[in-house]
Amino acid sequence: MAFNITQFRSDGMALDGARPNLFDVSLTFPNFGTIGADAGKKLTFTCKSAALPGSTIGVVNLQYFGREVKFAGNRTFADWTITVLNDEGFIVRNAFEQWMGFINSHSANLRIAGGRESSSYTQLITVQQYGKDGGIIRTYNLLGAFPTDLAQIDLDWGTNDTIEEFSVTLAYQWWQTVGVSSRVTV
Repeated sequence: MAFNITQFRSDGMALDGARPNLFDVSLTFPNFGTIGADAGKKLTFTCKSAALPGSTIGVVNLQYFGREVKFAGNRTFADWTITVLNDEGFIVRNAFEQWMGFINSHSANLRIAGGRESSSYTQLITVQQYGKDGGIIRTYNLLGAFPTDLAQIDLDWGTNDTIEEFSVTLAYQWWQTVGVSSRVTV
């Protein structure tokens, strides 16, 4: 195929391509803490970075007469990480700390009463990708999510004119897409 910038723009990059900075993340924290509802609203505004989730199909390798034969295996879903801007009220940070404390307390190494079943500590996370006109072009739901790692917040006397941020890694069971973009052109 010969180089054709007009065809590339009209067929390959219709609508000028999706932009990675047009997204939001929403999550309703489990109903056990004192600040869960406020934290969920605040997270939508303070989630600085995230990713559209991926998945991997495993490979089953078998030997047959000295040759390796490959078969499709099971799908797995890697952990998912977000970066959050911290406010002076630590509202989102506190909610994640409480959530993780509910799953396994610091000193007693116990799950909080009533939290024995995974449905009591797992949540739905929604990631929405927006088009340049503000319309939703893709929605991903991460089902059965819970935090596994709450990163430290670095402090430094020499760091000026910046806002604290921290990352949170969450495990989840699987993701699904909701709807398909009507902007697809073929």
